[in-house]
Amino acid sequence: MNSTSNRIKTAIFLFIVAANFAFITRAHGQNAKPDQLTCEHLMQPLGIDNPAPRLAWIMDDTSRGALQTAYQLFVGTDSAAVAAGRADCWRTAKTTSAASLVTYAGKALQPFTKYYWQVQLWGRGGKKLPASGIASFETGMMQMSNWKGAWISDGKGIAEKPAPYFRNTFRIHKPIRSARAYIAAAGLYELYINGSKTGNHRLDPMYTRFDRRTLYVTHDVTAQLQQGDNAIGVLLGNGWYNHQSTAVWYFHLAPWRARPAFCLDLRITYADGSTETIASGKQWKTALSPVIFNSIYTAEHYDARLEQPGWNTAAFIDTAWEAVTLRAAPSQHIVAQSLQPIRAVEEVPAKSITQPAANVYVFNLGRNIAGVSRITVKGEAGTVIRLKHAEKLDKAGRADQSNINVHYRPTDDTDPFQTDIFILKGKGEETFMPRFNYKGFQYVEVSADKPLHLSKESLTGYFMHSDVAPVGHISSSNTVINKIWAATNVSYLSNLFGYPTDCPQREKNGWTGDAHIASETGLYNFDGITIYEKWMADHRDEQQPNGVLPSIIPTGGWGYEWGNGPDWTSTIAIIPWNLYLFYNDSKALRDNYENIKRYVDHINYLYPTGLTTWGLGDWVPVKSKSPVEFTSTAYYYTDVNILAKAAALFNNKADAEKYSALARKIKAAFNNKYLDKNTGMYDKGYQTELSVPLYWGLVPAGMESKVAANLAERVKQDNYHLDAGILGAKAILGALSDHGFADVAYRIASQETYPSWGWWIVNGATSLYENWDITAKSDLSLNHIMFGEIGAWLYKGIGGIKADPLQPGFKHVLLEPHFVDGLDHFESSHCGPYGNIISSWKKDGSKIVYTATVPANATATVRFSNIPGKKIYLDGKPLPAKDSYEIPAGRYLFELRDN
Repeated sequence: MNSTSNRIKTAIFLFIVAANFAFITRAHGQNAKPDQLTCEHLMQPLGIDNPAPRLAWIMDDTSRGALQTAYQLFVGTDSAAVAAGRADCWRTAKTTSAASLVTYAGKALQPFTKYYWQVQLWGRGGKKLPASGIASFETGMMQMSNWKGAWISDGKGIAEKPAPYFRNTFRIHKPIRSARAYIAAAGLYELYINGSKTGNHRLDPMYTRFDRRTLYVTHDVTAQLQQGDNAIGVLLGNGWYNHQSTAVWYFHLAPWRARPAFCLDLRITYADGSTETIASGKQWKTALSPVIFNSIYTAEHYDARLEQPGWNTAAFIDTAWEAVTLRAAPSQHIVAQSLQPIRAVEEVPAKSITQPAANVYVFNLGRNIAGVSRITVKGEAGTVIRLKHAEKLDKAGRADQSNINVHYRPTDDTDPFQTDIFILKGKGEETFMPRFNYKGFQYVEVSADKPLHLSKESLTGYFMHSDVAPVGHISSSNTVINKIWAATNVSYLSNLFGYPTDCPQREKNGWTGDAHIASETGLYNFDGITIYEKWMADHRDEQQPNGVLPSIIPTGGWGYEWGNGPDWTSTIAIIPWNLYLFYNDSKALRDNYENIKRYVDHINYLYPTGLTTWGLGDWVPVKSKSPVEFTSTAYYYTDVNILAKAAALFNNKADAEKYSALARKIKAAFNNKYLDKNTGMYDKGYQTELSVPLYWGLVPAGMESKVAANLAERVKQDNYHLDAGILGAKAILGALSDHGFADVAYRIASQETYPSWGWWIVNGATSLYENWDITAKSDLSLNHIMFGEIGAWLYKGIGGIKADPLQPGFKHVLLEPHFVDGLDHFESSHCGPYGNIISSWKKDGSKIVYTATVPANATATVRFSNIPGKKIYLDGKPLPAKDSYEIPAGRYLFELRDN
């Protein structure tokens, strides 16, 4: 009965696939065109500073064999002229090329200018396709000398707790064409014009090494201005600039620390073509705000009794306000913030509410997030409400922070950890939501010093993170695997706030090791290149002249003496290389090339034998601990290998030869010490010791299968459970699936007993944990990304979607699906620089149906492994038995049958 039902379902599935394919080929093959135009990997960006921005597009054509044979670009300042094929800035010749990412090389870009651009493509047979729509990008300051405003603050010291308000008024007498606000801040800001907040960003500008590079943000404020009187208001927060909370990383002693300050230029272009700039300066006024305390690390306190209604409007009387103080710029590099902003991306209503004690309510969001809560309440003036955020509850049903407050070192009780304080003004319903903080939490305990009545609807959570677009999806017949994938994404996003972090509650630090381990997971699932490119600039800011990098980036000084080393700070090489693989964009690799060299050269200077003991090792292992020298040397080799490949890519033959030789030296030293060439066993034969060399390419040629068989046997001895820390967990699944043991890898990935990802899920996890042991007394954040490689492996190891290093950016896609035991169907998709790649399969008895979609202008190699006795059919026709099949763009339906 079940077999018949499955056959019917499969027949319906095949009919739908075939019908959809036929429709898509007819409908879209005739309407092919360039689409999804981006500049600097952003849609219609404002305020870019790059004098040679990158322009990119996707060829929208789902017909089989779709291929771009040539392109032509038009860039100009007049949209109508560009649409007509006339461009006053750059008009390329018809260029025979399949490239879909091109660096601008026209006339010098001018500041404060909007540029329009269009791309014309030619397809197969030289057929001219319809031109793209008109896209735009707009330049910002371009250089420091174009700023007109002064840096201003309120003259108070670093110990002053209330956040400062600033305001200024001005008049407009003629029609406006456009207006842009350019604002740089040392700290955080909220910008208001005529009483309304500008934009929906949160926690602007992004965190940097403030004394070396400061970011400014561009806002389109045209619609906020009015004829006659206008007012600008700015509220400044501390952020990481003036860290008033104390913890073990000493950010309160950061060398840049000072009272927050800002610089603003409001540039108005009038309808008659004239311009006017309203700039920050001595004419501005300042006062303290109701935000009586704010800490990016702990929480925010707000006294509604101190509100000044209308403070950011023109009619407000500010005679009691004080004069501002001029300040020096925090750095000599004030540059554009060209990345996706942080936003409150998702509203998360409370799932339940309990009242464990008088005047105490506990809200449960039902899932773990990073962000803030918003409360709406009515009560007496002066009522003090505390909102304590936690990831778990104690036995009494109260918020329990014992797993996340261990590194906090408060000097008194005025700054409770992850606890907002809201003091009511007593005038009807009041709402509070922090502006300059975020937390990691699932539960919010609300307590008050006076009676309150709250309902489940009184509190809402907001999931905040860098607003990167989703570009990947996984779905399978195993609901626990689906939940692991979803939890991995939650933890990845919860740790993306303009830089990748380890956890959103206990630390919020840019731990390098966590970040490079999770980078593939992030890039398969989200369009994160702009965040990583910004973070690589943070690396360049933090690197010492001798090449040393700290373990957390950015840093106020902590991390140069502990936690760094190649197993962690390989970010400087691995992340630019991954960006190259995923986007076919070598800019990050080129920008960091000299930094990678200094880093590698320093390790070579310290450890001339090729073996290095510098590092932390396989962090948070289950039981077996591998030598630090083993894992750190493997990452050192990886970095040198990447450097050699980058040198070859940039045609630097001398460096390519030098670092290829160094890589061979490291590999030989590693294998001479740790590999038994007779048995194929590394060191003590632990999971980490067998998987890391396989994954990173240290195993001598011809011995991979022997080492992989030893790894599979070791996993069997460990009852198909993990026995690894974060470095081993990064390597083990891929090491197995890439070398003929995908079923073994899947058995590890799908476990639901300790220790495993599934163990977390069946115990209620909605995010990834820091420790396999859910009862551990330390290292037990419930929202950590460091074990997040499984999110990438589902694409690589089961779906089989891989980038080809010889044709990166998924220009050539490697499709190597594994039809593992225990799964009935699996669907994976990733939208890369050329479009959407789909790899999905479904079992029907002994038959397997595999569908693959290769985007236009790309090709793929399909390789089926571990399918003994199967005959392969494409579109119902038998294919010759081969190791692999080359396919052009299009959608394909394969069947793997017994006969």
